[in-house]
Amino acid sequence: MDYTGLLQDALYRINAEVCWDRFGQQMANVSAVHLCTWNIISRPYTTLRHCLEDWADRLEYGYPNALAEHYTIRSHHTYFLNCTLEHPLLLDPPENVLLTLIITPICLIPFLVTLVVLKSKDGEMQA
Repeated sequence: MDYTGLLQDALYRINAEVCWDRFGQQMANVSAVHLCTWNIISRPYTTLRHCLEDWADRLEYGYPNALAEHYTIRSHHTYFLNCTLEHPLLLDPPENVLLTLIITPICLIPFLVTLVVLKSKDGEMQA
């Protein structure tokens, strides 16, 4: 990495820490009861994301990046770790349901492609 890249990296790190500090100040105003209420925490969370993204754009650093991901994960570990335990509706679906939702569209693609090919061949024969 050249000096410009090192300077860019250092500036992004400094500003990302400022973004994190602002986020922490905003989250300090949120009571523990409301830490899992999206309507309450969406503004500070979105502000953190926008701050990280804006500084990346200004410094031409690239976004998403490892440092922005670090702060996003840090926010979840610091403030939102227990949200899924308190709100079971936010849990991932069971593995068999998840696999079904993933595999079904994948299996439909070859069928739909075959159907389109056969239909296009039928159209050529009629002409």
